[in-house]
Amino acid sequence: DRTAGGTWLAMNPAGVVACVLTRPGSLGPAPDKRSRGVLPLLAIADAPSAAAAAEAIAGLDAGDWRPFNIVLADRAGAWFGKGLGEGRPQVVSLAPGLAMVTAHDPNDLTSPRTARHLPRFQAAPPPKPAGDWLSWETLLADGGYEHGLNETLCVPPLGGFGTVSSSLIGLPRRGAPVWRFAPGPPDRTRFAPVALAG
Repeated sequence: DRTAGGTWLAMNPAGVVACVLTRPGSLGPAPDKRSRGVLPLLAIADAPSAAAAAEAIAGLDAGDWRPFNIVLADRAGAWFGKGLGEGRPQVVSLAPGLAMVTAHDPNDLTSPRTARHLPRFQAAPPPKPAGDWLSWETLLADGGYEHGLNETLCVPPLGGFGTVSSSLIGLPRRGAPVWRFAPGPPDRTRFAPVALAG
């Protein structure tokens, strides 16, 4: 985030990952609010686990930011948090298995993206962190513009918004994390491994 100094996705040396998303109707910055891009950095700063990152997020004042969703994960599990613009963020652990988070709550089928793509991810072969990611790379690259912009995962650039990159992160029970990154829209840019320190 060259404007506000944050990021939408971060991972610390302990293998704790944080990813922030906007909630419905809250695209873009607001002059009286902090950038949501600082939230992943706040979450993972010195966090030894996703549970600790979740605790850090739950202690914040959600009124400092426009509405947000945040996903926190490590080898042991994952957490979902949402800030609704006031009070404290609500943070819950995610059940084991596949969960899809968009601007809505996890697996919320009122989200057109979730309604269209969750069954596709459920039907696809799950990736192996150190192995083949092709099925999920293909799903992320599917613009599917004929279904409408609210349903596509790879959004074309419109009015300053759109998909500018894509990541896939694997946190295996043993071994190093795997991060595959497409430095552009994944329908036009190949995924490649990111070299991780340590």
